Amino acid sequence: MQTLADLYAAQPFWIWVALAAALIAIEIMTGSGWLLWASASAGAVAIATGLGDLSFAMSILVFALLTIASTLLARRYLPRSVAEGAAAGDINDNIDRLVGRAGSVVRPLGGRDGRVLIDGKEWPAELEGEGVAEAGARVEVTGIQGVRLTVRRA
Repeated sequence: MQTLADLYAAQPFWIWVALAAALIAIEIMTGSGWLLWASASAGAVAIATGLGDLSFAMSILVFALLTIASTLLARRYLPRSVAEGAAAGDINDNIDRLVGRAGSVVRPLGGRDGRVLIDGKEWPAELEGEGVAEAGARVEVTGIQGVRLTVRRA
């Protein structure tokens, strides 16, 4: 009967490849961003064991050091959109990016039934304050309530 040490001694490259694959699979399922660096480190150790003859202890040490270094570098140099939450903006949420954008009135704004054209899309809108904005008038988005934009004259 083979022990885990015997299996590792016979196939160190494939053990590290399997670990890298398992870590990336878990990362894909969770989307945390933390296991990506451990998976890349396991892949690097797989390559190192394939090219050289690293002992088990040395490969564990290399894996640990690469994981720590890559995680710290990633925290330092890559954006933390998950940690920042809504403040970072959702790339799939194009409505929040409209605040501050200029556009034109398509259907006169008076009350809540007007429409504006912003970046090639037509949106329901209401005018800030009193008055009416006629079709063709320039407006700027100041806020969002659901899918309805709040605009003011530009």
